[in-house]
Parts: sequence; C-alpha cells; structure tokens
Amino acid sequence: MKAKTIDAYVLITPARNEEDFIEETIRSVVSQAVLPKRWVIVSDGSVDRTDAIVQSYASKHPWMHLIRMPNNGGRNFASKVRAFNAGYETVKGLDYDIIGNLDADLSFDSDYFEYLLAQFTLHPDLGVAGTPFSEGEATYDYRYSNIEHVSGGCQLFRRECFESIGGYVPIKGGGIDWVAVTTARMRGWRTQTFTGKNATHLRKMGTANGNALKAKFRLGREDYSLGSHPLWAFLRAFYQMKNPPYLFGGLFTLLGYVASAACRRERPVSQELIDFYRQEQKQRLRDLLSKALRS
Repeated sequence: MKAKTIDAYVLITPARNEEDFIEETIRSVVSQAVLPKRWVIVSDGSVDRTDAIVQSYASKHPWMHLIRMPNNGGRNFASKVRAFNAGYETVKGLDYDIIGNLDADLSFDSDYFEYLLAQFTLHPDLGVAGTPFSEGEATYDYRYSNIEHVSGGCQLFRRECFESIGGYVPIKGGGIDWVAVTTARMRGWRTQTFTGKNATHLRKMGTANGNALKAKFRLGREDYSLGSHPLWAFLRAFYQMKNPPYLFGGLFTLLGYVASAACRRERPVSQELIDFYRQEQKQRLRDLLSKALRS
C-alpha cells in the first residue's frame, strides 16, 4: 500500500522586535516550492518595525496572517509559548497534516519544507522533524546533541503527535523545544534531525537577551532545570571549552548548572520525563565509550 503523501502544513512564528531578521525569513517562506496552507506570525508586543514588515507581505500573500499581542513584558520563553498558542488557536479548524514552529530569524533554500514533508511521508512513525542550522561557518555539532533532538528554530510536528503531547509547555527559563521533542519520544514517536538540508540562523543562538557568556550560563541553568544528569552536564561543559568563547563558555555552562544545583532550582518538568532523559543520556555515554574503545 502506497504511503499517503504529506503536503499540507501550517506554520506559526512568534516574533518580538525582529525587524533585523524577519524579512529574510519571510523571503525564504514565500519562495518555497510547497507553500504552507497558512502562516500565522504572532507579534508579541513588538515596538519596532516588525509588524509593518509582516503586514507589507501579508497584503500580497493571503495565506499569511499577522496577529498582534499586547506588550506584557520582556522576551522570555513562556511568552513565546503564549504567542504560539494564540496562533495555534487560529489554525485548529484547518485541514492539515503538519504544524511547524518557525523562528523569525532563519533563512533556508526554496525546497526546505518540501524536503522535510517528504520525511513524514517516508516515515509514518515520525512525530517531529527538523534540520541542522549554521551560524556563520559553524554548523551545529551533534556529538552532544543527539540527532534525535530537533532544534527549536524550526520544528515540524505531525499533527497527531503535537496533539498527543499537549503542545508546548510555557517554561519561562527555556527548554520548551526540548520538552516537546523529548516528550514525543517518551510517548513512542520518532524524532529526528535530517541532515540533507540546512537552515541559517541569522542571530547567534541564545544571545537575544544578552551576551555569549550569559547565554552559556543560562544554558547550564537550563540543563539543571530540565534534569540533565550531573556527569553528562560536566562532560558537555568540558567539551564546549574548545568552542568560542574558548574555555570560558564551558566554564560558565558548568557554573550555571552548579549554581542551580546548589540552590535547588525548581524543575518545571515531570520526574517521568527526567528519568526518561537520564536513561537516554546514560545510553549515549555507553555508546560513546564503546565507540572510543573500538577505535
């Protein structure tokens, strides 16, 4: 029996003060070989030219919609989820197979979504899909981020998968993309980053709210909050010392984890998810050790 072709998808983009990047993202989407049935861009209290840029394109493309939300404070991940959910409410009644969460600071080739939709057709158990991204000349390293993880810049969900995990969890400190993907795997869905395509991240990851060292500290704090195993956190921080900002990036990541552990920072995820995550980390460490011993 021939697999059903997956070609109907919708996109939702929360955006807050993205005038520097969003036009490049819009140009990437409107040039797609397979266009979305609807693309909802939710302006989360933007006070720059974001709304005007979006509206100038939406007036020419009827499948683009702009939603404006009031300014309820600074940029944070819980606010991003609320913006996403506002867009999600407007597409619930549509007939589509795939729903995507697309950041407002990415660019990609014209066959990007066609490529990802094909993966859902080929793999009926695929719940979440995405691709690697690059920043300048650097491409995301999957040695310490399993290919089963899908980065939050662009996550495509099979509709049934997204509904089965209950959507995104509004966690102010971050990790909303990780929780969604890991929960999908815990529920039995396949999740995968497909390396046949690549997106370009126009803003350096994690720096929207500050500089690189602050971003590394937040990363370590987030690792603790989401239940990362202490050994994994230490090895990850040690590995990152070889990446810019050299040495200090890894140290600040470890400091963020240790500081959070010392004050017993609240973990906004279930013990079930933490246990599942740590089992995955232990298995990956065993696989890495076995590979090192064979080489």
